Amino acid sequence: MNKSESKYFNTALCMDKALISLLKVKDLEYITVKEICEKAGVNRSTFYLHYETIADLVHEAIETMNQRFMSYFADAKGIEEELDHTDLSNLVLITRDYLYPYLRFVSENKDLYRAAFRNPREMQANARYGYIKKYIIEPILKRFGVPDAYWRYYIAYYINGTMAIIKEWLETECQDSVETIAAVIEECVRPDNGAQGRMYGEIYETPADKAALEKME
Repeated sequence: MNKSESKYFNTALCMDKALISLLKVKDLEYITVKEICEKAGVNRSTFYLHYETIADLVHEAIETMNQRFMSYFADAKGIEEELDHTDLSNLVLITRDYLYPYLRFVSENKDLYRAAFRNPREMQANARYGYIKKYIIEPILKRFGVPDAYWRYYIAYYINGTMAIIKEWLETECQDSVETIAAVIEECVRPDNGAQGRMYGEIYETPADKAALEKME
């Protein structure tokens, strides 16, 4: 990348970030080119050098988001192969193997997800789950012999439930670890031994925490 290309890329990146920052607090229809330029530290002529409309900037931001999201699933083929060879008794729709990369992406892109939750249609929030649906949930439903006509209901249940937990996690600035949130989601999907499931076995790791848990029993 030469100097001019690098400068062009950095300016575009600044405007992407400015758009996402504004989308956290305003609906897209109320955001102006002037606000984006002020936030990005560029003038209007620079904006129109890159884009014709705000819609063009939104499209670019979404494409950048998609590329970054997919980079967290670099071992997609390995996950698919594992699903094909896993015994049905151990096959579940939500596991940490694919929760970890997804949750790491959310944790490292909090502003992006806040913007997506506020403007789901414009930011194509559901598109982030296209990979999970296509390569994880649908193959598992197929292996269990669930009729295609019912897939949409299973997918809606798992995706919307996960999104609700993610939204709550973002409210706390993702203070809980990726491992903890993954355990919470797993426990919601497949409870094990009631209140002493896998989640609690991982969260209460210190002697004091274990003692507190025993008093609850």
